[in-house]
Amino acid sequence: MYQYKGLEDTIAAIATPAGQGGIGIVRISGPQAIAVTDAILRLGSGKRLAECKSYSVHHGLVLQKDDIIDEVLVTLMRSPKSYTTEDVVEINCHAGPAVVRAVLDAVLTAGARLAQPGEFTKRAFLHGRLDLTQAEAVMDLIGAQTENFLRVAQHQLKGELSDELKAIREELLELYTMVEALINFPEEGIEAQSRQQILTRIRIPQERVMRLLESSKSGRILKEGLRIVLCGKPNVGKSSLLNGLLKQHRAIVTDIAGTTRDVLEESVQIKGIPIQLVDTAGIIQPRDTIEEEAVKRSNLYINSADLVLLVLDYSSPQEEADTRLMEQLKGRHVLVVVNKMDLGHQLDISSPIKIFGREHVMTVSALASESIRELEIKVVEIIGKVKNFDTHGILISNIRHIKALQLAQDNLQNACRLMNENTSLEFISEEIKGAINQLDAITGRNIDEDLLDRIFSQFCIGK
Repeated sequence: MYQYKGLEDTIAAIATPAGQGGIGIVRISGPQAIAVTDAILRLGSGKRLAECKSYSVHHGLVLQKDDIIDEVLVTLMRSPKSYTTEDVVEINCHAGPAVVRAVLDAVLTAGARLAQPGEFTKRAFLHGRLDLTQAEAVMDLIGAQTENFLRVAQHQLKGELSDELKAIREELLELYTMVEALINFPEEGIEAQSRQQILTRIRIPQERVMRLLESSKSGRILKEGLRIVLCGKPNVGKSSLLNGLLKQHRAIVTDIAGTTRDVLEESVQIKGIPIQLVDTAGIIQPRDTIEEEAVKRSNLYINSADLVLLVLDYSSPQEEADTRLMEQLKGRHVLVVVNKMDLGHQLDISSPIKIFGREHVMTVSALASESIRELEIKVVEIIGKVKNFDTHGILISNIRHIKALQLAQDNLQNACRLMNENTSLEFISEEIKGAINQLDAITGRNIDEDLLDRIFSQFCIGK
């Protein structure tokens, strides 16, 4: 498919995270993987690795100039039934940083070169073992922060997205072939299809592309998470709520108003959804340049939030600062959290209920675990209504895929418009071909080599 330089090289890299641990793995792949390993390995059986069967594990010593580096287990996977489809050897050694590095240095000295980020997976793609969506799913699998997104990546790695894209492509290819035949060989007596029939056939793949794009709303949430911003006047308990949601004391909490002078960001999972929680400085009329900058930053985060938690104090009457904030947040996705319910009832909650609706106002105590659980449930409920996310079926989460599907959808919309305008079939054919090319760019059938290099450069070394 691609004529890449370097595929004839044998590559090696550390495939496990840095730091101390039980096992460290040095992975080797390429035509000389077995020979390179034999140059530094003494097996306990007395054999050479080249004499051993595929899918076998062997005990031995890694040596360099007759000095023992480590006692290891070596796994052999012969071509073509390996991750890269090449000969692959994995040396399992002790995971001290110096030990793993010494083993890798011995491998490189014996003739391998250091692998580039993602080069093992790139070779699996270039040799046809994975298509590009599956290769990208490997990166998502490694980076998954939640069980929900882990399932999304697993479905993509199994090829479910690839299968759907192939099915859509086949529909478009059949339609493209038919339209081209009508254009180029009218004398062959091919049965003419009415424009309405062609239009109907275009709309079938168009609807399938639209369903994939609609799934991206859920996929992007599960991959990147949502930004939830806590805001309110000073000393209403924003930091206490943040600590409660994080299940740890991350923000400083005191009785002194204005303790939080800057924005504090932390990541958390709430019911399987990755969320970036932002605790902002109290919104007040600034008294100095520091408070002016703090309020400015708070407002910037509020404006970029997927959901705002407006925190009010149940134990004190509504103040001008509360009123200003409620007016500022009209029309946004807001959950009003009336805090300090354990300290008494001084606030009239009819005002926030009138502005935001009863279902968007709740009373809590940041110090009570039951209140935090109720808040989590309410947050997920509101997010579901705002973002309409789902965790089932094929979910598109990759921005590259989304852009390509949007371009394919534009092609198909243009084809439908041109059909309705009785435009020549040559123009409809080009739009259908354009949609096919966009689908091919997703799976890697048709993709710029520079873009391919950029995609794999985002992988970790060793994968």
